Amino acid sequence: MASLEPEVLVVTDEGHRAHRSASAHAERPERADAVAAALRRASFASRLRFVSPGRATSAEVERIHARTYVQELATVCARGGGWLDADTYATPSSLDVAMVAVGAALRAARAVVDGEARTAFAATRPPGHHAERDRAMGFCLLDQIAIAADDLIVTGRASRVFVFDFDVHHGNGTQNAFWERGDVFYASMHQSPCYPGTGARHEIGRGDGEGTTLNVPLAPGTGPEEWLAALDELVVPAIEDFRPDVLLFSAGFDAHRADPLAQCELESATFYEITRRACEAARPTTKGRAASVLEGGYDLTALGE
Repeated sequence: MASLEPEVLVVTDEGHRAHRSASAHAERPERADAVAAALRRASFASRLRFVSPGRATSAEVERIHARTYVQELATVCARGGGWLDADTYATPSSLDVAMVAVGAALRAARAVVDGEARTAFAATRPPGHHAERDRAMGFCLLDQIAIAADDLIVTGRASRVFVFDFDVHHGNGTQNAFWERGDVFYASMHQSPCYPGTGARHEIGRGDGEGTTLNVPLAPGTGPEEWLAALDELVVPAIEDFRPDVLLFSAGFDAHRADPLAQCELESATFYEITRRACEAARPTTKGRAASVLEGGYDLTALGE
């Protein structure tokens, strides 16, 4: 087994800058650049190892997304790009950028299971958790976290994966990917009402997946104490009961009080506490194996913090 030092593998790729809207847009290259810059100057930078991802294969992506959708996205990009919905754009390079972002999520998730690192962070873009099997939405083209979770199961690296999504917007795409599966638990804490309008408490999965979806909708204005209390009451017991082999985070930071796209009131330090408590709950079975994939977060200073 490879050494577990340094403690955190950071997967980044400067090619993400080719995915940029021609007009002003919240989901912009400066987001990932702010994260990478903050990590490189952090007091703990010596504990980080930066690596570049490979490009995901079509076979890996098409376990979650319909082939026809990926082909349609390729056609849009080949024609110069355009708007895929009211919020989501594509450039000529966007499919390539999204495939590399998926590759980053795969690299991070595999690394923590294969023993290359104890924890890993895929600091890439665009985000992914809104992307459905057959359509883009909510700034998202391909659902990186869903593809990574599925990959761990398909490749035999894990038999039970817990995905914890703390982005302020509900991850409808990830929820739907595992709606009828019992091997991946999807838990989301998010603002409600808020885009995309899904993620009610009664949404718990179906068939083999009944009981392996947990939604914790929180009102606009929710602050750190309420958020952490709900985490302790609902998400921590779910992690403990599910006994996952690995913990994956859909790490969106737009519940921060400074974020322009929602109305929650979390502080930068709250996200540390969310992650710490979830990792501790999972530790008896994960042995600390956890990987994070960047989702939202649109105030650059807050995102860097």
